[in-house]
Amino acid sequence: MKKERENILTNREEFSLNRSVYKAMGYGDEDLERPVIGIANAWNTLVPGHFNLRQVAEAVRNGIYRGGGTAVEFGTIGACDGLAQGHDGMHYILPTREIIAHSVELMAQAHNLAGLVLLGSCDKIVPGMLMAAARLDIPCILLPGGPMMAGEVRFHGRKTDMTAIDEGLGAYRVGKITKEEFENLEEGYCSSCGSCSFYGTANTMCAMSEALGMSLPGGAMTPAVHPDRLRLATRTGEAICNLVRKGITAREIITKEAVENAVRICLTTSGSTNAVMHLSAIAYEAELDMNVVDTFERFNRQTPVIARVYPACDANINDLFLAGGIPRIQQGLLELLHKDVMTVTGKSLAENLAEYHYRYPANPDCITTLKHPFNPTGGLQVMHGNLAPDTAVTKPGAIHPDARHFIGKAVCFDCEEEANQAILDGKIKEGTVIVIRYEGPKGGPGMREMYKSMKYLNGMGLATTVALVTDGRFSGTNNGCFVGHVSPEAAAGGPIAVVRDGDEIEIDTLTGKLELKVSEEEIASRFENWQPKEPKFKRGYLAQYAKMVSSAAEGSIIKY
Repeated sequence: MKKERENILTNREEFSLNRSVYKAMGYGDEDLERPVIGIANAWNTLVPGHFNLRQVAEAVRNGIYRGGGTAVEFGTIGACDGLAQGHDGMHYILPTREIIAHSVELMAQAHNLAGLVLLGSCDKIVPGMLMAAARLDIPCILLPGGPMMAGEVRFHGRKTDMTAIDEGLGAYRVGKITKEEFENLEEGYCSSCGSCSFYGTANTMCAMSEALGMSLPGGAMTPAVHPDRLRLATRTGEAICNLVRKGITAREIITKEAVENAVRICLTTSGSTNAVMHLSAIAYEAELDMNVVDTFERFNRQTPVIARVYPACDANINDLFLAGGIPRIQQGLLELLHKDVMTVTGKSLAENLAEYHYRYPANPDCITTLKHPFNPTGGLQVMHGNLAPDTAVTKPGAIHPDARHFIGKAVCFDCEEEANQAILDGKIKEGTVIVIRYEGPKGGPGMREMYKSMKYLNGMGLATTVALVTDGRFSGTNNGCFVGHVSPEAAAGGPIAVVRDGDEIEIDTLTGKLELKVSEEEIASRFENWQPKEPKFKRGYLAQYAKMVSSAAEGSIIKY
């Protein structure tokens, strides 16, 4: 165990000035004798997943005082993928991950905090905070705000969530639903604050935090409006004080074995493809000697799917919570996991599971066992081929069996908006492979999600007859035949840059084959006349980000 970080405030002579600064805010001598523990809070009134974090923070503060610490709170940014969808705002979403990691690091180090509770629920906020924890290597716990409840309006036979709106627009454009039915979706798609009630990137990354051992058991799937969310917050405040006393730091929890456990949980739950990128970035910050993409590829054949939730089936996140959440999944997968890894409880994974109390009965339609898996192999697949010389990623767990092997003719677009307009205008026919390029980390910049494209196709009934390949990425809620994270990206001179309309592309999501049916000589010939596109942003953060960011195959990280 590491030595507890020294509380400089107890040195009255040399740090009297620092004590005086605290006293200006009402802290007293007794407060300053305790470990000063930060609450990094991404609360705002823009993001449903963070809307409740002010109340959650108060419960954490109470827990910290109960545990013997002094709580101090500061804010971080937290942007909403939903609000950023379909316009230039999505360029900025992935880059916020690095800003969040930097800001948490700066505040913790500048103020010599003894430990941190990280409050965040959504797509880039959770991985950004975990990256900061791994970088800082001080005692840290991540506490999500919890998922929202599913909407009561039903669509396509299931309770609605945000995805129903864009699926509904596709259905409305081809006459499958009325205008009134479409407009009703807007009013009734969600019933509370919280991270969106499907297994997208937000809830996947909250699950990954729990799987890493960086959140308390049950912390990922307990709904935002459930009273257990505040009880978890108070217990988290107490738990961080315990970690500080014992000197258990983030890198003693975020180990190679813990990341391997998280990869297993992601595969067995058909988690978001973005988790491949985010876990790579977390492992990089923890300075682990591992290739996370290779780990996904290696474990995929050995990890059956034993849990499912939308978009892999009609169950929503609340159903997964009631079925036992991440602890029940870990218990079912335990023989494939590293059982002795340290967690933020100060106990091992095996000890946590032995003590965990399930309030609700098991639901085998949502969480099953290794003996009776939903699928014999994992829900994510790393792709290779002449169209992705490094790697690409897909999610067969959310693809209809009829579309897992797809051969079609390319129709190419150099940005998301052009593709979306063509889809809504009815220009995309069955047997097409839509290619959207110059949307990678550098070329986007910011690696936008092709979320709307897939949802429109799904709503139009084209999810099994049209495929999409991109150097951008996807929301964890996307379904249909899609391949993202194509590396090298078009802006870096990857082969996706020279695909032409009418080229044949083969996608085999079960074997990991992504092949452009064009000879190597022809590809080389096309590159003789290829020129990189001018950067889309020439000033501001995105211009700087585009120059520094690495390939999606490396986690879209900013290397040191």
